[in-house]
Parts: sequence; C-alpha cells; structure tokens
Amino acid sequence: MLNPWRLRLLSRLDTLGTVRAVAQDANLSASSVSQQLAVLEAETRTQLLERTGRRVRLTPAGLMLARRARAILDHMDTVEAELRSLGEEPVGQVRLGAFQSAIHTMAVPAVTRLAGAYPHLEVELLELEPHESIPALRGGDADVIITTTDFVQLPLGPDLDIVPLATDPIVLVTPPGGPRGPASLSAFADEPWALDVPQSYMANLTLRLCRESGFEPRVVCRFSNYLMTLQHVEAGLSIALLPELAVDRRYRVATRELASPVTRTIAAVVRRGTPLRAGVNVVLDALRQPPDLPALAAWVDRSAD
Repeated sequence: MLNPWRLRLLSRLDTLGTVRAVAQDANLSASSVSQQLAVLEAETRTQLLERTGRRVRLTPAGLMLARRARAILDHMDTVEAELRSLGEEPVGQVRLGAFQSAIHTMAVPAVTRLAGAYPHLEVELLELEPHESIPALRGGDADVIITTTDFVQLPLGPDLDIVPLATDPIVLVTPPGGPRGPASLSAFADEPWALDVPQSYMANLTLRLCRESGFEPRVVCRFSNYLMTLQHVEAGLSIALLPELAVDRRYRVATRELASPVTRTIAAVVRRGTPLRAGVNVVLDALRQPPDLPALAAWVDRSAD
C-alpha cells in the first residue's frame, strides 16, 4: 500500500530537485529522506531513483509516480475535508497565493468575506509573484493562486484550470508634473528605469517592451516591492512600467497609458484533474464577486465585454 507521507517526499523531490532540498523543506535529515524513498521503492517493487555522481534523479517510473502522487494527495485532502464537514460548511485550510498588487485589492477583501461566512475555514494568504506562484501551485504548495495568464516565460498549461477575474492595463509611471496623454516608450530611452527583480513578470515585460521600442533601459534600481518602486519614482530618481492596479494613490506620481496599449489578464488558477474541496470552491466564488474598488470593478466589467 502506498504511504502518503513517502509519496509527498517523492513529489517534493520532483519539484525541488535534490534530496537535500527536500530534507530542508520537510525538516528532516537527508539520510532520513533517502531511507524513506528507499522504503517507497520496496513498497512499489519498482526502481524510482537512479544515482548520477553524488546526486539522485527520478527514473521514468519515479517521475510518473511523483506526478501522479500530487493528484493522489489532492484527492486525499478532498476526502478528509469532506469527512470533516459531512456536507456542512467548508472547513480546513486553503492556501491562496497572490501577487502583491492583488493582495489588498482582491485577496484580502475575499478572505475577509469568507472569515465572516465560514468561521471554520482557514485561508492562508501567501504573497507570490507569477514566477513563484505557478510552480507553487503545480508543486502543491498552494491550492489557489491569483496570477496573470500573460507570463510568456511561464505559460499555464492543460494541467491547470483558469478562472478569469479582470483585466489590468500596464501604465508608465513617472514623477508628477510631466506631459499627459498616451506615452511612446521610445521617448524615454535616456531615462533611468526602476525594474522588478530579474525573471519576474514585470521585469521581463518591461525589458521586452523597451527593446521592441528600440532601446535597452538604463536600470538604476530593482525592487520586489511596488511601494518601494513608487517611492523611488516619486523622488524623481526613476520611471517604471507597472500594472495600474499596483499604483497606490498615496504616492505623488503620474501615470500615462501606453501609445500601444498593453494589458494583463488577472485570473484565479487551480490544479486540474482532482475534485475541488468545498473550501477551494468558496474561495473561487469569493474571488469572482464584484470587488469593492470602483476602478477594479471597471476593469472587471471591461474583461467581461
């Protein structure tokens, strides 16, 4: 009989890549992880791992079982939640990952509504940018994510179900007092630029749009926090491309739409192929509800047209 704990270790090995990383993640020693994986091989009567130098990698059978293990573990979580609730209100924990500009505008209002309606449901809110949230969802570290479907470097595949929520325009953010109207990026080729961290959605998008406009941006800072970016722009030290949803109006900055408009699609995403727990369903329902913010509500209306 397959042991779910050992299946989880095998699944984490597929996600994290090394026994040492799995051991750190599970708060175990590397030797303990190796022993448990050896027991799993004995239980399945199948070679799941092969050694290459000082490291191990999954055999084709091990890779197949690791990928199936995620669905098996999801199904077990569903059954356990159903047994606890027995058709009553959703209970247990749902891990919701969201990029930072969706935290206060979409995730927190949804979690607040759920807290009042389902006191026995615990929603753990995780700040995860798209380059982090999509692997976290696939690896089982999140149950629902709010992300963008437009991250070219990390596309959403047929293993995931997508629930569109809104569209959000990308805007040029500059210090106050400048020109107004649609902005052509080529006019800002000599300006200092603030970018997100490397390989993130906004960093890659900014580089792509600038290069399509014929220049390489002169990057003077990189922040993983949009509020720090806004503070830097407000001080007159840089300009930036940001989703309009990320522009906190407490900062004295100017925003201009792009002459060639660019938008991102905001969506809730879950893993496909396993029955959704009641808790996951009510989280999705809460995220679908019209937001309280007028500007975001307008974007939702536009995305529905």
